[in-house]
Amino acid sequence: MHDLEQPSKGAPRPIPQEAFDWYDEYAHGLIDRRTFMSRLSGLAAAGFALSTLTAALMPNYAEAEQVSFNDPDINARYQTFPSPKGHGEGRGYWAAPAGLEGPASTVLVVHENRGLNPYVKDVARRLAKAGFIAFAPDALHPLGGYPGNDDEGRSMQRSMDRAKIEEDFIAAASYLDGHPAGNGKLGAVGFCFGGYIVNLLAAVMPDQLDAGVPFYGTPAAEELRGAVKGPLMLQFGGLDKRVNDTWPDYKAVLDANGADYVAHFYEGVNHGFHNDSTGRYAPEEAELAWSRTVEFFREHL
Repeated sequence: MHDLEQPSKGAPRPIPQEAFDWYDEYAHGLIDRRTFMSRLSGLAAAGFALSTLTAALMPNYAEAEQVSFNDPDINARYQTFPSPKGHGEGRGYWAAPAGLEGPASTVLVVHENRGLNPYVKDVARRLAKAGFIAFAPDALHPLGGYPGNDDEGRSMQRSMDRAKIEEDFIAAASYLDGHPAGNGKLGAVGFCFGGYIVNLLAAVMPDQLDAGVPFYGTPAAEELRGAVKGPLMLQFGGLDKRVNDTWPDYKAVLDANGADYVAHFYEGVNHGFHNDSTGRYAPEEAELAWSRTVEFFREHL
């Protein structure tokens, strides 16, 4: 995240790291919007244009699409699935290679803490372009689905029963694992909250999940971690202190379990560095992390 600069008289200045840290606190409910904007206003008083700061931190999905929704190489649609222990029914975005003949490897794609936004749907399409069947559920389906903006989506997801949301994703994983279009191999990739869900799946369905890739996700509850056996590829942003502080304890459990895992730390980048719709995006590190992810799935699925 060293390429975001604020024009000023004289040499350009990089946007201070604390701005990214404040956004992480805001995005995860540790501070409210008023506090977040108040802190940014303090930087504006120091010479940073508030519009530049917000543009760097807030998502711009028009800039992020890598695979078009009407790309001829993929077929994309929505599907519902049963979730008896969750909200009764879930709904997700299905993306598969066009002209698919025979079963293929399946990958569950799990969004951040704000519903199925355009970035995560694009990730599903990227997997389909790589030859996988991807399925990205929307935790907000019981409330009508992702509302079109992250702030409202975040508030909606926060208002929901977290245990039921978790059950919805467990149900989605089982649905995908047993889908007739699949080859019986199940992978999962998730980002932020979605990274946590991948770690949760690794703990509660270790014999079904054949490969998990949590991006900057916290581990499952302590009482569940003893069942994790992998394979896992864990992706961390070097500046993501909040999540990285949970790693030593999780690593100790994985080692004690004899789990199959590899962890990658990408120095100098923030939480959310793979999300190409925001100023936290780090192109080189995101591409490396993604290429590793795809190869990991190809190896294990």
